[in-house]
Amino acid sequence: MRKKLTEFIFFGNYFYALCTVALSMEASLQQGVPLNTPAYYLLLITGTIVYYSYAYMGELHLFGIFSSITGKPRTAATTNSYYNRRTHWYTRNYKTITITQFVYTLIAIGAALYLVIKEFHEIFSLHGDEWLMLLLVPLVAFFYYGNDYFPFIKINLRNSGWLKPFIIGFVWAGAVTIYPVMFYKWQINLHYEISVMSVWLLIKNWMYISVLCIMFDIKDYADDYNRHLKTFVVRVGLRKTIFSILLPLIAIGLIALIGFTAGQHFKWGSILINTLPFIALLSVAYSMHKRKPILFYLMVIDGLMLLKGICGIAAALLFG
Repeated sequence: MRKKLTEFIFFGNYFYALCTVALSMEASLQQGVPLNTPAYYLLLITGTIVYYSYAYMGELHLFGIFSSITGKPRTAATTNSYYNRRTHWYTRNYKTITITQFVYTLIAIGAALYLVIKEFHEIFSLHGDEWLMLLLVPLVAFFYYGNDYFPFIKINLRNSGWLKPFIIGFVWAGAVTIYPVMFYKWQINLHYEISVMSVWLLIKNWMYISVLCIMFDIKDYADDYNRHLKTFVVRVGLRKTIFSILLPLIAIGLIALIGFTAGQHFKWGSILINTLPFIALLSVAYSMHKRKPILFYLMVIDGLMLLKGICGIAAALLFG
């Protein structure tokens, strides 16, 4: 029972959804705005589950129903035995997932329509930069898989090699840093204005999540190598990726965090709590020289996003 529940939460992408909520709440509190309405978080949760489940299930019918031509879903790694546990889970549950995907898609559409009609009264009076921020993140997310699942699209950002983790990091950072505050401002009929704090938080989340994505590329080494996808670990090897890329990036991020927060006169208790995720990130990155099971990546590496969100929320509530 515990095994089935664990697989359901992590393979079903519910843990990703939890991470997006935690990081979004962190961003709201750190930028001094109230939390969003339940409809916003419902859209965020269902949108995250639908996006990642579609990605793992393989080819997608244009109307949102999985292609059943082959009788079974095609995942991105069916040829790699390292992914068998997740692949088998999707194979065993593909009918159920197809139904839940359809339901979650309807819920996401309903939540989005509710926000537009009931909450965002001035949405058609947005400034150009607001439209840009609103549309850029989902467009980049859409083109990340591109012609993998939509043959009529010629762009596939997933094949961008060493840029791939930074593309994923940008999508996550935009969704959990800009959107929570921007959507709240729209709910109270105000325009979203970029601030020093919002730019800092965007860059911090972008780099933090990009580092996690580089760690995930270590898991995908064999598959990326066979596909001639030049990720960091394929280009320079495991040891250099850890000691010449991951650890220096994390150290720079930690130093920048301490410097910025001290310069902004954050309380030292808040600074200390916010450094904990970076210290944990250093520890996990150093341990990456040994091969790990897939659930390690989903629980521990992705868990660092949840840890960051929890620490940020705690620091904001305890120290303002």
